[in-house]
Amino acid sequence: MGVRKRERAEQTKEAKKHVAFAKLNNCPTSPRKMRLVADLVRGQKVELALNILRFSQKEASRKLEKLLLSAINNYQQKNVDANLEEAGLFVKTITVDGGMMLKRLRPAPQGRAHRIRKRSNHVTIVLGSNDNTQSN
Repeated sequence: MGVRKRERAEQTKEAKKHVAFAKLNNCPTSPRKMRLVADLVRGQKVELALNILRFSQKEASRKLEKLLLSAINNYQQKNVDANLEEAGLFVKTITVDGGMMLKRLRPAPQGRAHRIRKRSNHVTIVLGSNDNTQSN
């Protein structure tokens, strides 16, 4: 490996230390319902986002809270010596994409059938730290 390539690899590795993410695949709620909750926490500090999700009445907030805790844990695994309060973690991006759809039939009048689409979604949370934004 060349010197420039090695230096570039070390730079990207160092940059990725300040970013942690977590994914939730095939969550059995519709993407529209999940996006309503995801919009509440996008761009918020982690402590505030956890409080918002904990006290929200929606079912999707429980799943997002668990995913956010997983992302925080992933950050701690990458940065063992770092302190969470000093890191200033915030929800950098949160994306909700449509997942697999289960197609079912419901009986309708006069021998017909209506299609029911049971939707699911994929959620990705990316956490960033304020240390990284101040140095750039």
